[in-house]
Amino acid sequence: MHKVETSLKFSQFGSDNGRIVVYFHGAPGAPEECSLFDLEGKYHGLTFICLDRFSVDPSINGEAYYKLLAAEISRIASGKQVDVVGFSIGAFIALQTFRYMTNGVGSLHLVSAAAPLETGNYLEAMAGKQVFKLAKSAPALFVLLSYWQGLLAWLSPNALFRLLFASAAGEDQALAADREFQAGISTVLKACFIGHVRGYARDIRDYVGPWETTLGEVSVNTYIWHGAEDNWSPPLMAEYLNSAIPGCTSTKIFSGLLSHYSCLYRAVPELCNLLGKA
Repeated sequence: MHKVETSLKFSQFGSDNGRIVVYFHGAPGAPEECSLFDLEGKYHGLTFICLDRFSVDPSINGEAYYKLLAAEISRIASGKQVDVVGFSIGAFIALQTFRYMTNGVGSLHLVSAAAPLETGNYLEAMAGKQVFKLAKSAPALFVLLSYWQGLLAWLSPNALFRLLFASAAGEDQALAADREFQAGISTVLKACFIGHVRGYARDIRDYVGPWETTLGEVSVNTYIWHGAEDNWSPPLMAEYLNSAIPGCTSTKIFSGLLSHYSCLYRAVPELCNLLGKA
């Protein structure tokens, strides 16, 4: 992994000089999450870039935030076309940022994507429903909760991990019991919540607001990858995104017990193979 210092930090994985793929991590999440693509990226000649977006000044919100991310991506790409991958709520940020970089995007991949809450009765089926409800109805209390999570990430990241994965479903349950996965996610949680609470909170607050109308602007080839047993982003969200995004050309629902993170793990090799052949 290479850490690159710019006006906005980013992490690089995979090939040193390959086809550029921009990865939008989840929320909670951090650039370290993108390490999942490192080996497959090297094999398929793909250079994965992940912006440290939670470090962006929290006073920069909404469209200004998306424009800033798009400008950073354009600067890093130096005129080259990029592909975009968004995971979970990172898919929402990817969709918003994409609107300001349409001429330079080859394809868009939404993995375990979270759809607009106003488009369906999803909340009761979502593992994070209490967080989203609080972010919608009491933003100040939501920020306090996020700072508490930050304190927990600092004092006992394993306790925060257990709290977040208490409702894990399907193959996410097996992942949650895996020590390597626990260590990786604990590192991500620390990077997310320690020093970056307001950046994380910005993404959640923006997500719970209305954004259905922006999907009509997405005309690039879009691929949806989703787990049939996902209880973080219910499968109905994938169905909605498929119907609402004009450029959607492929929706793959992984059957069996694939859930949220397990869908990401399953999608990595197939996604990289697809991009490597493009």
